[in-house]
Amino acid sequence: MKIAIAGKGGVGKTTLTSLLARSFAKEGMRVLAIDADPDANLAGALGVSSENREKLVPLANMKDLAIERTGHGSGFGGFFVLNPTVDDLPETLSIKHEGIRILSLGSIRHGGSGCVCSQHTIVRALMNHILLKENDLVLMDMEAGIEHLGRGTAEAVDLLIVVVEPGRRSLETAAQIERLAKDLGIENLAYVGSKLRDSSDMDFLSSALPNERFLGGIQLSDAIRTADLNDLSPFDQDDAPLSQIKDIQTRIRALGATTNVKANTHVPDEN
Repeated sequence: MKIAIAGKGGVGKTTLTSLLARSFAKEGMRVLAIDADPDANLAGALGVSSENREKLVPLANMKDLAIERTGHGSGFGGFFVLNPTVDDLPETLSIKHEGIRILSLGSIRHGGSGCVCSQHTIVRALMNHILLKENDLVLMDMEAGIEHLGRGTAEAVDLLIVVVEPGRRSLETAAQIERLAKDLGIENLAYVGSKLRDSSDMDFLSSALPNERFLGGIQLSDAIRTADLNDLSPFDQDDAPLSQIKDIQTRIRALGATTNVKANTHVPDEN
C-alpha cells in the first residue's frame, strides 16, 4: 500500500507516520518512509540519531543531480528530460533505520535561484516512481495540505489518512483536505484522531467523522512529549501508545484488502 498522511500543521502527522512505520517494520514488512514536509522531522521521530540525520540530504537540495538526470541547466529555456531515470534513487539516497528506508524530499527554493524546472521534474518523477512501481509499504508524511500532489501522483495513493485533533479548526482543515483529495482523484480516505485527552475527545471525533472511515485515535501521551524533549522515537518509550497503533494497523489492513486491488491496476504515467 501507498499511504499519505496529512492534516493541519502540528496535529501529529509525523508522530503517527513514525509509529506506524516502526510498528509495521517490526512485523517484518519492508517500509519506505518519505518525509514530504519541508519542516523535516520524520527521521528524528523514527529514532535516527542526529549524526545519521545529517546524511539524509533532501532531494530538492540536490541541484546538480537534478541537472544531471534531466539535462537542464540553471538558466531559463532549452530542452530537458521530463521522465528522468530515478529508479535507483530510493536506494541510493535513503538512510536505513530499524528496517525502514527513509527519504527526504525537502522544499524547492525559488528566490534568486533561477529556473528550478529540473528540481521540480526530478522530485515529481521520484514520487511517481515510488507510488507506481515500488513494492514496499510506503508511508508519506505530508505538508499541512496536499496541494503539492499532482493529479497523476495523487491517483496512485492507495489511502490518504487525515490526522485530526478534537477541535473545530482541525475538522475544518480535514474537510478542506477531503474536498481537494476528491478533486485529485484520491478514492480512499480515512481519519485518525490525535492528542486525545479522554473518552469525551474520542466521542467528539467519532460523532463528527464517518464511522466506517475512522481508524481510531492516539491519546495525548507523556511518552510522545518525553521522546520529543530527548530527541528519541516515541516508539521506543515504555509507555508509548502501541496498542492504539496496533488497532489502527488492523483497520488499515482491512482497507488494504480493497485498495490493493486498485493499486495493482496503476499504469505508470511517464509524462
